[in-house]
Amino acid sequence: MTLFWRVSVVIVSVFLLLPPAVATSPERSFKFPSFPLTSCLNGGLLICMQNSSVRPGGYLALIPEPADGMDPNLLENNVGRVLYSSPAISWPANFDTNFTVLIKKNPNASGFGDGMAFVMTNDKRPSPKGSIGGLLGLFGPSTKRNTTGQLAVEIDTFSNEYDQDGDFHVGLDISTIFNNDSAPLSVANVDLAKQKPITYRIRYDGWSKQLEIMAGYADDSPLKSVHNWSVVIASINVTYVGFSAASGPSDDYSESIRVLSWYFSYTPLPEDSLASPAGGKSKQGVKRKVAIALAVLFASCFLGLVVFFGAKRFMKWRRWRWLESLSRSAACAPKMYTYEKLSKATRSFSSANLLGKGGFGSVYRGHLSSPPSVVAVKKISAASKQGEREYFAEICTIGRLRHKNIVQLQGWCHSGKSLLLVYEFMANGSLDRHIAAGTLCWPMRHRVLLGLASALLYLHEECGGTVVHRDVKPNNVLLDADFEAHLGDFGLARLAQGTDRCTSTTVLAGTLGYLAPEFGYTGKATPESDMFSYGIVVLEVVSGRRSLLGLDDNNILDHVWDLYVAGELLDAVDPRLAGKFDEEEVKRALMLGLMCAYPNPSQRLKSRQVVEILSNPNAVLMAMPEGRPKTSVPPALRIRDGFGGVAAMSNSAEMTTCMSPHSFSSTLLGR
Repeated sequence: MTLFWRVSVVIVSVFLLLPPAVATSPERSFKFPSFPLTSCLNGGLLICMQNSSVRPGGYLALIPEPADGMDPNLLENNVGRVLYSSPAISWPANFDTNFTVLIKKNPNASGFGDGMAFVMTNDKRPSPKGSIGGLLGLFGPSTKRNTTGQLAVEIDTFSNEYDQDGDFHVGLDISTIFNNDSAPLSVANVDLAKQKPITYRIRYDGWSKQLEIMAGYADDSPLKSVHNWSVVIASINVTYVGFSAASGPSDDYSESIRVLSWYFSYTPLPEDSLASPAGGKSKQGVKRKVAIALAVLFASCFLGLVVFFGAKRFMKWRRWRWLESLSRSAACAPKMYTYEKLSKATRSFSSANLLGKGGFGSVYRGHLSSPPSVVAVKKISAASKQGEREYFAEICTIGRLRHKNIVQLQGWCHSGKSLLLVYEFMANGSLDRHIAAGTLCWPMRHRVLLGLASALLYLHEECGGTVVHRDVKPNNVLLDADFEAHLGDFGLARLAQGTDRCTSTTVLAGTLGYLAPEFGYTGKATPESDMFSYGIVVLEVVSGRRSLLGLDDNNILDHVWDLYVAGELLDAVDPRLAGKFDEEEVKRALMLGLMCAYPNPSQRLKSRQVVEILSNPNAVLMAMPEGRPKTSVPPALRIRDGFGGVAAMSNSAEMTTCMSPHSFSSTLLGR
């Protein structure tokens, strides 16, 4: 009898563990190895809505792509959605889809923005109105927290305030743009910045209710798992599948999104698959036992965890109080703002108000009500000590500077999870956008160069010390309503000390393409290294070309030197000026740029000389060499004993008179 029951239990267990048979349910699928031009025509297999289209190369362009002579503004604030024209799935079911996507930055864009999603909906609706930027064509501004009948797996290329995993991540969006869960693509060793075709695979198990996304470069195999989600898709009852994408309000963060191929299949499941995950009651019993064991373990550790997290919370509170008191004592800014006021002014730091994004934070347009004014609010992450260093570098440097060509700091805020700086608003944005668009006439360009030189003269000689900016580039030059230049972004600035008027660093600080050649040998930032960066900016402004990170085949300095040696210097002038400029004045500006970017720092022009030359057309120009000088580093500049015997300075220590160097470095760096 005992043997009978044992055999019976084994047989029953085997049948319970087997998944229900579904052999009679046919597998349904469609595939697009490429996309014919007829795909989106009436009667075609796809529906291309809003700004999406099929392109002659046999791919889907989810948002508009740049073309010769195209207005850059047409690339901003676009949405696109492509759906399979017929219902593709019925529930319950398993499904499996894979698609290959190529995402590339648009020419002259400094970053990606904003991304795409694989979307499943219960109807053939287009993307909601206003679903631009970080809303990815999925949710409108009024519905981003409450939308039904839709599920999306997003591939996000721009880090918004509500994104937990920064740039280049995947996330699951069901009823809101705020991800139910997300994971970085780096988990699968995939980097969108390489701008290579990437294949994504999304599969759903209707028994276990597990949704998995995998990724890998299209020329590699196999794909690697990025993340799993537990979700009951049948309860959402989505039947149409496709893609959605959007671009934001800035052509400086823009991209093209191409779907190169797409495969989809699903397998119907019986109704009892909806009852519970595979394994039924037996699996639930195992889960219950595991839960009891975990509860016992948790109970034994609970007291220790309470003490640990309580102490951690207390230390965090103490740290924020310390940072606030340090901000009050360090800031020479006139006003401290509340986080609530700045959040209201920027509409909760909406992506629609985003003006730009840099290495140390994002900048938003803000509208203050009392008194009515428009400001620029820079939001710096305080999640790391580096964010704190940049925050105090800005406060303690720009907070005490007063010059008509330097962006004025109007206030600050230290609250929540961010450090906020409030600046005067520059209506015409950053200089790099105008260089790319060719919107400035020659008199305006000349005035911009003079204003920037005046700002550097003030920093180097007239502010009561020698301040080295260390990151002079068009992105950090802002233009007001009258196109007057204002130098900003002092997150890398340092107060030079000692007779050699230099600062030292153990890490590369600045932007490639604008770094003086001696910086790689000495680690020292000097007024002369600022003037090298200024010289590159001069050449960019006159020629209308970008430095493009100093790549050998696009190096603007090499290009202008070659034209100078060949006696064809005027060929470097931006052709969009159409000859409407003073030839002598332009030649003087180009030669001035070359001499500011001279290889030997001792032979570079000083900021005072530059201001005199630009202000006075009769000022004597410097003697120019007949040929291009060779790049060499004088023995006096080469590294001896680390960094030439100069103590390496941290990114925030010893750079301001707002507090003593000892108190600043011991408190900020020692924590």
